[in-house]
Amino acid sequence: MTGIKHFKVPLVIAVIFLGLAIWLPQTAARSTQVTWDYFKEMALIMPPVFLLMGLMEVWVPKDKIQKWLGSGSGIRGAALSVALGTLPTGPLYVAFPMSASLIRKGASIANIILFLGSWAALKIPQLMVETKFLGISFTLVRFGLTLGALVLIGFIMETLLRLKPDKAWLEAEADESEFEGPDGPKGKFS
Repeated sequence: MTGIKHFKVPLVIAVIFLGLAIWLPQTAARSTQVTWDYFKEMALIMPPVFLLMGLMEVWVPKDKIQKWLGSGSGIRGAALSVALGTLPTGPLYVAFPMSASLIRKGASIANIILFLGSWAALKIPQLMVETKFLGISFTLVRFGLTLGALVLIGFIMETLLRLKPDKAWLEAEADESEFEGPDGPKGKFS
């Protein structure tokens, strides 16, 4: 019974899809095509992202992330977070595993909010297209308002999470990374 609890969401989706296949077969066919296209996109994008994350885990020391993006990084850390978020292209779901990796290495919540928000709304290619169609003044006002909102949201999130930190996912991840040696537990991957 506990095994079923872990697969509750996929089972509900399967039941919904089965219902669609029975009562609305055309909708089920379109749904299958969209799911397949999305799966192919993720299968092409995620392996390089995980490779990049693995390299970042090895090449970038934890103390550097804490210095550049940690709680004491100030305006420099915020500017770096915005710059890192505006440069890449690609879907937002690529940024989530990268953000989790940065948090594990000591980046502040406010800087992660700035990184994710910049990735979602302030990408340079997006700004260039926006400037072409809506004009430079509109783009600058929207950029400023969006950046201001991201700073405010980051500050609020940092404050709220400092009051009640929820790092259970971090602890659970650390517990899963324990490994056994011939003489018992040897330690944890970090």
